[in-house]
Amino acid sequence: MTTILHRPARIVAKGPFDLGASARFLAGFTPAARPDAGDEAGTLRLAFPVEGTWEHAGVLVRQRAPGSVEVSVEAGQRVAGEAVRQVRRILSLDVDGSGFAAVGEADPVVGRLLERYPGLRPVLFPSPYEAACWAIIGNQLRMASAAQLKRRLAERNGVSVEVSGHRLASFPAPAELLALDRLLDLPEVKVRRLHSIARAALDGVLDAAALRAMDPGEALYRLQKLPGVGPFSAQLILIRGAGHPDVFPTAEERLHAEMRALYRRPEAKVTELERIARGWRPYRSWVALLLRTNREARSAS
Repeated sequence: MTTILHRPARIVAKGPFDLGASARFLAGFTPAARPDAGDEAGTLRLAFPVEGTWEHAGVLVRQRAPGSVEVSVEAGQRVAGEAVRQVRRILSLDVDGSGFAAVGEADPVVGRLLERYPGLRPVLFPSPYEAACWAIIGNQLRMASAAQLKRRLAERNGVSVEVSGHRLASFPAPAELLALDRLLDLPEVKVRRLHSIARAALDGVLDAAALRAMDPGEALYRLQKLPGVGPFSAQLILIRGAGHPDVFPTAEERLHAEMRALYRRPEAKVTELERIARGWRPYRSWVALLLRTNREARSAS
């Protein structure tokens, strides 16, 4: 793959943001399985297929000053700008977070989480396509086993990209995935479903901007038409793939368990938890991420 190292682009966050928090989250986020994501303070390395052209890009992100990052892209000439825009979404810097602190001021539970995880915004899958592939691979598997399979698929069938002296495996682009008849040790039904996801990505069904522009209910309805995508997977794709900032995950049981514990409502049904989450608008997805991060941290201690 012939690539060019392009002049760094600057992205300024609206509202609190800390790249170090993003790197720590990504290093510990099992689906990403990226402990090498950032071994230097204020640095993050990524490799991914760029939406639309699906050419592979390597990206180095550095935090040069509070609230802003510098993005260096190694990619073909025609995709550099799109790669920067994709990084903006991956790090949730395409959302105005200046009102996020007010949610914490109104809700003490959220306020404590904001103090515990300052500057942490959702770190997304590179695209809804990759989020959907993760959902298919991970179905009925332990998360660690699914993460290992996804990583091996990227290493064996993706593209190796060099980023700041490190070789990173970029996940196979949709056409590359479609060309594979066998995918590691995955059962045939998962291979068929992954091929359906790849075709949907090529047809624009998984376009991040289009999914974000829809009413969330309509977007979730359309996503559940994809083979193997149920309510949990559809919400994962919309929230953690397309980056919708204001969707409450009604199918995420671990989130609900954390809410019941922190809000001291052990018997609360999902409908009651949804009512609580209305106070988080327009950042329901962001607060959900803090709650899940807190649960994982407590479980690990």
